Amino acid sequence: MNEHVLITGGAGFIGSRLARRLVEGGHTVTVLDALIPQVHGADPEQSSPLLRSLDGVADVIHGSVTDPSALRQALQGATVVVHLAAETGTGQSMYEIDRYADVNVGGTAKLLDLLTNEQHSVHRIVVASSRSIYGEGAYETPEGEVVYPPHRSDETMSRGDFRVFDVHGRELRLIPTDEQAKLHPSSVYGITKQMQEALITTVGPTIGVAPVALRYQNVYGPGQSLKNPYTGILSIFSTLIRQGKDINIFEDGLESRDFVYIDDVVEATFLAVTHPEAAGGVFNVGSGVATTVNDVVRTLFDAFGTEVPTRVSGNYRLGDIRHNVADTTRLATVLGFTPSVAFEDGVRQFVEWVLTQPVEGDTYQRSLDEMASRNLLK
Repeated sequence: MNEHVLITGGAGFIGSRLARRLVEGGHTVTVLDALIPQVHGADPEQSSPLLRSLDGVADVIHGSVTDPSALRQALQGATVVVHLAAETGTGQSMYEIDRYADVNVGGTAKLLDLLTNEQHSVHRIVVASSRSIYGEGAYETPEGEVVYPPHRSDETMSRGDFRVFDVHGRELRLIPTDEQAKLHPSSVYGITKQMQEALITTVGPTIGVAPVALRYQNVYGPGQSLKNPYTGILSIFSTLIRQGKDINIFEDGLESRDFVYIDDVVEATFLAVTHPEAAGGVFNVGSGVATTVNDVVRTLFDAFGTEVPTRVSGNYRLGDIRHNVADTTRLATVLGFTPSVAFEDGVRQFVEWVLTQPVEGDTYQRSLDEMASRNLLK
């Protein structure tokens, strides 16, 4: 069945690639995107390659998910919605609370309000959820019990101790987090993503729209924003390397994330749109491999063929988690898909692309200063 897919936030990193994949698969795509300067630059028509990549691919509507008239226009003829539109960035969310709640939660509510109260053709809605809704995710005690630990305290981290402990003070061991895990986000961003997912998975079935929730891990690859200093250490560190500046590694460098390559994310999302068994499902989308920040730096140095000075500073951000790695069993068993791009291979392709791009200005330090001024960066 050929679908007419509306992608909110569809001119972004994931959405623009997904649009092309859907069209290659025989589907029609409409994109609704606010084209915010933080991601697309001051003049998106000239400064956003992601937007230009949609020429001849999708009908692009410049508008926000917080605007019912723009949503109403974008929904015309749509049979599936992929809801990617969101403000992103864990750190920034902790002090731009109203904006994050307005776009992420309010925009989702407006979308669902229209689907509930007006005529439409939508039968499935895929929401881009996030690993951030798990907070610290799953760990194991020395006795083998699976637990979901409380957030790390400022008091403990200020002593330079970044480990994860349970409520009894026992040090815990990281294990993969599956979709049945406790949801306890540690940032405003994570809270808004949890609310997005909850709204869609709750309202969808009541109006005959099948929900699908994709809990993305740390997505990276060619095309990700090099302008936005609030998301993506690969982009941030790459810019610092190209500028010949020092890299400040937070905590002790042993904190880890699950990095998943853009092509794998796009394919998983394509299946969420088209696969019959996806309807009603919740899926982790990750590599299933934990990669430390120290490993990220070493891999980037190898890919660039050069190094810059590094400093493991012990700085930390309130709201950051220590670790997270996805259990991707459900993605494999239900949708028959396992992400396959190894981190080293993905970083090499990412760096090859970065070297074709202009060197961006240093907005990263300004973002750190904003956090420090609010006592969120220690």
